[in-house]
Amino acid sequence: MPPRAQPGGKSITPTAQKPLNAFKKRTGPLKKELTAAERSKKLYATLCKQIDGGHFANAVKTCDKLLALDAQDGDALQTKLFLLLQTDQYILALTMLDSREGFDGKFERAYSLYRLQRETEAERVLGGLKAAGQGDRGIQHFEAQLSYRQGDYQTAFDIYNQLLDTSELQSEEHSDISTNLQAAQKHLDFINTDYLRSLGALDNSLTSTLELVPPPSQPGVPAAVVPVASTPAALREETKKPVRMRRVPKGVVPGVTPPPDPERWLKKTERSTYQAPRGKKKGGGATQGIIENASNIPVSQSKGGKGKKKK
Repeated sequence: MPPRAQPGGKSITPTAQKPLNAFKKRTGPLKKELTAAERSKKLYATLCKQIDGGHFANAVKTCDKLLALDAQDGDALQTKLFLLLQTDQYILALTMLDSREGFDGKFERAYSLYRLQRETEAERVLGGLKAAGQGDRGIQHFEAQLSYRQGDYQTAFDIYNQLLDTSELQSEEHSDISTNLQAAQKHLDFINTDYLRSLGALDNSLTSTLELVPPPSQPGVPAAVVPVASTPAALREETKKPVRMRRVPKGVVPGVTPPPDPERWLKKTERSTYQAPRGKKKGGGATQGIIENASNIPVSQSKGGKGKKKK
């Protein structure tokens, strides 16, 4: 069918669609690739924000990116080690210290060993720090904690006294030192005097035989088992079959839920717990319309009709 002509003689043709390749996305200039120094600066800015916000897990990943740029970056190594200790990843911290030769992390190693309850190794590393002349307040705090855990309360007490004298009165450190000092003082008081008072308060019959009592058995050695004669009742309990839970009604717990009423099948008036209502006489059990004695009733009335007179 030819296109419809307009009054002016021009014909109307359908508008042709533009091809898809005509709508190309305009691309701007390529972004300039950052140098290693610029990337490091940007990552350090991100790292500071993550630490300030308490996002330690993401901060560790940022430290890994910094170490990928420069494996000998001391600031990144020290920050990652600090973050591992903050997140209680002591084994990873020791692995990192073992893989980094020449990195000075003896205090962090000693603290990680202490938190892993390897006090002997921690004490050895602490001795090397003290021999090297490193005796700052952090090492003194650590030595006091290590002495307290090992039972050397006198050494811990002396160190805490020294730290307390040189701390600020209103600081948080002063409060922590006072608490630890009080704990060490209580242990020393019990060892020196309090246990004697406790023994003096015991009965004489108990204290006289205290030295004759054998030492307690080791926790790994099992105690002797005394054989007990089995009774028929005990045997029945042992051979009792377990309850099949699929046969137990819903909402019933075997051994916990009380048993059902054995008189639940009887009428309420026949149960032992039934009480008759007050003010009503108990009937004799007869039904309506019964005649107790039929011999006293005339025959004519018993037949239900009127008798006819004889002529």
